Amino acid sequence: MKCPDGKTVLITGGAQGIGRVGAELFAGNWADVVMADINDVPGRETASASGARFCHCNVSRSDQVRTVFESIPSLNVIYNNASISWSGHDSRITDIAEEDRDRIIAVNLKSVFLFCKYGIPRLMKRGGRVINTASSSGVIEIPRCNAYTAAKGATVQLTKSMAAEYGRYGIRVNCIALAEIMTFMMRQSNPENSTSDEERFLKQYNPQRRYGTPEEIAKIALFLASDESSYLNGAITINGDLSHQDKNI
Repeated sequence: MKCPDGKTVLITGGAQGIGRVGAELFAGNWADVVMADINDVPGRETASASGARFCHCNVSRSDQVRTVFESIPSLNVIYNNASISWSGHDSRITDIAEEDRDRIIAVNLKSVFLFCKYGIPRLMKRGGRVINTASSSGVIEIPRCNAYTAAKGATVQLTKSMAAEYGRYGIRVNCIALAEIMTFMMRQSNPENSTSDEERFLKQYNPQRRYGTPEEIAKIALFLASDESSYLNGAITINGDLSHQDKNI
């Protein structure tokens, strides 16, 4: 699968994890890849290794988001990848600190709002794609991470709303709802020495009995950005997870 040359894709949170792999894959298929991330050192390393361009950006700051767009002459795809799952800070709604809740919502949801608010007017001129990142926790019951689930659930519904609103302008909006993808952030969110618990979880909920990889998610994003998904709009892909289905499978 190869996307047309001469296009520009903007990836938020592209310095590490799924974003880094996505930047590397897109850079091999597109003429211009721009990463927006607050982490300067890994961001520049990824840019150097992949041929992408790095822009320092706090994705929850309106002024910094606007500066990123001002530096991009043209735009075809917005990939809202930036996310945090803040282990030790997210919790039940009655236990989570307000400032922790605000940060989780800002990175996971406000960033999507900002990049769409200032990016979609650019796409309306000639069409384009928006790819949002949610989570299976945005559509199923997950305890003790109420801020994260709220943000991801809102991203799911925002995707559907934007797909209905902007399809008339040739803009397709789809969402990747991540399940068990093995990244550093995933490892941080699980207790140490939890191998047996993980194995039971995967056996009970995941039909493939394994974690997914960032490479697999990057390929889904590439598909959603390509012309091969030209009639896909408002779709929520829940990857590798059966938590919302029959738990006896």
